[in-house]
Amino acid sequence: MKTPKKVMLTGNKAAAWGARMAGVEYVPAFPITPQTEIVETLAKWFADGTLQGKFTNMDSEHSMFMAAGSAGATGVRVFTASSSQGILHGLESLYTITGWRVPMVMVNVSRALATPITLEPDHNDVMSTRDCGLIQLHAETCQEVFDFILMGYRVAEEVCLPVLVNMDGFYLSFTREPVLIPDEQEVRNFLPLYTASQPMFQASRPMARASAVFGGATYTSFKLQQDLACRDAEKCFNRVAKDYEKHFGRFYGPVETFHLDDAEYVFVMSNSFATKGKSAVRKLRRQGIKAGLLKLRLFRPFPSVAIASALAGHAKVAVIDQNLSPGMGGITYPEIVTSLYAREDRPEKILSVIGGLGGKDMDDQDFMAIIEHLDSGDGGSPLYLYDEKDVSGFNRLQQIAKLKEA
Repeated sequence: MKTPKKVMLTGNKAAAWGARMAGVEYVPAFPITPQTEIVETLAKWFADGTLQGKFTNMDSEHSMFMAAGSAGATGVRVFTASSSQGILHGLESLYTITGWRVPMVMVNVSRALATPITLEPDHNDVMSTRDCGLIQLHAETCQEVFDFILMGYRVAEEVCLPVLVNMDGFYLSFTREPVLIPDEQEVRNFLPLYTASQPMFQASRPMARASAVFGGATYTSFKLQQDLACRDAEKCFNRVAKDYEKHFGRFYGPVETFHLDDAEYVFVMSNSFATKGKSAVRKLRRQGIKAGLLKLRLFRPFPSVAIASALAGHAKVAVIDQNLSPGMGGITYPEIVTSLYAREDRPEKILSVIGGLGGKDMDDQDFMAIIEHLDSGDGGSPLYLYDEKDVSGFNRLQQIAKLKEA
């Protein structure tokens, strides 16, 4: 095996390199911060001949996703990317192309949703796609972004469903980290160039898939097949992960454990803020506090057994959601609780924590506050990582605004 190149790349550039090494043939695009760097990089490579195929600027995310799905259905390897309001604008199309069972990969660069509008990240945008039928992979590092795109095509093309790779805007999209870029032939050994066994659209052989139906039984049949395919994707992901390790030496299970063996307190996290969680775990360990972390990589299909097995036997668990479903709380928390429900060795306390909204930083004091809350008798209500310092800062901004008005 040839030695891979180590290159300093932003998360966005790592995504572009993942698509390039995958041998994508068509990229429909529409710019939106903080994703635009991905498609700008790919556009340059198509223009200078580095990539062979077609790059198309579309008029919206809705048409972008429909173009991606339509092209994928003809038997070409398709890639696209979006973020935030763009994902919401194209949400109708995402339901359509997952119903078509189109194998393709897209990247979402997470950014909090309006209103109020912001450019900083949280996960309400990617969570809006949770029930579309997409396979979701969540990346902590730039290397994971690159690797998950290559793995994503293998999974997508085996189970015939789109794969979404998620990364945090700004915290990862514009952060440069060392990324190993393997030799192209090594990639081809893992991911051959795409040849669809049965394209959906062929002029010489008309056929229909996911067309209009009448009657609930026919509709249910399509949806059940989609559900079964998505569930099978977890087994497929595990096989692909082992093969990826064989080729490139990096293994990615559906979840990652960090200092979990003897942990009395466990933080459940995903994406780039898991790096902050790991740093906090190390510091807590130095203070004699047995903390650990469970990182979610695969979110759809939800790896319930892997999660329950990792958390079973640990006394106190905090599920940290960088999202908010108003009136309900964190979106991941009830899914974690459901996965543990039938186990007798489930944790004695599972706390819902809402943090990182709109890119709000999480520091060591936040993780200590979570520990203290787990130790307290308070239960049932979510812990919001929003303290007096944040309130005073907000009040100060209001005072400044009033002075400007005056």
